[in-house]
Amino acid sequence: MTANGTAIRSIREAQNLSLRGLARATKRQPSHISRLERGLCGASGDTVERIAAALGVPVDAIAPPAPTEETQ
Repeated sequence: MTANGTAIRSIREAQNLSLRGLARATKRQPSHISRLERGLCGASGDTVERIAAALGVPVDAIAPPAPTEETQ
């Protein structure tokens, strides 16, 4: 799943949530969250769901839906 790292960082910062705080809430390493935000790695569906839940936003806010045959 492709996560939008810029969106994750923007939402996290708007909520005054630290990188470590988000990592703690998602049970992921801070370095992994940092790499996601910088677009250096991808994220599993589980990780995207955990991040969305921790930020209190729908998954679509941080991971655009995959293109369908109709949208290609």
